[in-house]
Amino acid sequence: MDKHRILIAGGDMRQLYCAERLSRDFEIGLLGFDSENLADHTGLAAADISAHKYYDCALLPVLPFSDDGNIYTPCSSEKLTAELVSSLIADNSTVFAGKVNAELKEAFQGFEIYDYMLSEELNIKNAVPTAEGAVQLALEELPVTLNGLKVLIVGMGRIGTAIVRILQGFGADITGAVHNSRGAAKAKLHGIKAVPTKRLGGDYGLVFNTVPQLVLDHDKLAEFSNNTLFIDLASKPGGIDFEAALSLGLKVIWALGLPGKTAPVTAGEIIAETVISKLEERGEAIE
Repeated sequence: MDKHRILIAGGDMRQLYCAERLSRDFEIGLLGFDSENLADHTGLAAADISAHKYYDCALLPVLPFSDDGNIYTPCSSEKLTAELVSSLIADNSTVFAGKVNAELKEAFQGFEIYDYMLSEELNIKNAVPTAEGAVQLALEELPVTLNGLKVLIVGMGRIGTAIVRILQGFGADITGAVHNSRGAAKAKLHGIKAVPTKRLGGDYGLVFNTVPQLVLDHDKLAEFSNNTLFIDLASKPGGIDFEAALSLGLKVIWALGLPGKTAPVTAGEIIAETVISKLEERGEAIE
């Protein structure tokens, strides 16, 4: 079969590295990037916007839309509409995107939509660059060393356990906040203490939240020291009441999209590998 023609539309630098990986096997066209962003990516070229229905796949960002309803294009000075993207991809094409919602489904009616952020493969691979980015952020923000620091990690999923492994290398004093006995068992397996999420608080110097629902409300936040640094790694709506934290004088950082900021090459290649796996699953293997 002929090579797939994939339109990569919008996104941050990780999408460029994703494009580089995909260009080894597919024909790639780019939209939503100013020319200076392409200067160091000599094998990539802007898509021809007159090429009506030329592409058979479109790849959108992890967060597809900006607040204005256009495709998210932080690397472009021009707006990119869903209508333009739709006009360049063939009928019945696949649209790959992250965080698929009703707005995206409405904008791309008639196309098969695949949410790559729901991929188990991607989430397993993404845990390490997310955890590394989170620890890097903590090192930049904290006035003390991680060695001996009391750290609370809320949630013992992929990212939480990846953070544990990194912090153990620094000699941090780690506790996992867990919701049930399964979480407590995972904490014990990783050699750290555990507390139930309903009894949070204490003199922790650093708190990471990985749970994408409200866990740290006003009452729980009030139980922490004013010197505690909170880093929320959860996707929207997050797990920390930010207004409550502000009223209590607590420092909270909502660290969204960390892999794309701290490890864009790795993050981009992970997205590319997920797309390739999906195409191979459907019997559209690379020739």
